[in-house]
Amino acid sequence: MSRESIPTWFFVLAAVKLGNRYLLIHERKHGQLWYLPAGRVEPGEDFISAAKRETLEEAGIPIEVNGIVRIEHSPSLHGSRVRVIVSAKPVDDTLPKSAPDEESLEAGWFTVAQMSNLALRGPDVLEICSYLEDGGPIAPVTILSTEGASFA
Repeated sequence: MSRESIPTWFFVLAAVKLGNRYLLIHERKHGQLWYLPAGRVEPGEDFISAAKRETLEEAGIPIEVNGIVRIEHSPSLHGSRVRVIVSAKPVDDTLPKSAPDEESLEAGWFTVAQMSNLALRGPDVLEICSYLEDGGPIAPVTILSTEGASFA
């Protein structure tokens, strides 16, 4: 007997670090609060590509993903949500966007202490950045792979 498919949504968050500062987005949606570059993974897109795309769209910053902070799976009776939090760094000295567009109002670099004075979308922003600031371990990017990829 076959089972009904479980609706599943995939999201990525990018904790982009430059020195002791983290990249935050002043969101156009979600009450115009501050948050990490984040968004839904598009069909045919992997988590790393989604992190790069979302950060470029929302902040104007090209990034290199250097690790996996955590993979979260939140099942419910109506579906399932998978969220991958990545650690990243900018690939160059591009400044964050300062003019509003359809993706965000602006972006900026903030220390963990400065984040306490911002209207954040959720406590996870401070938790993630504090975890990384305290030297929390991150897994290598290679922990994410496509089905059937070689183990070598």
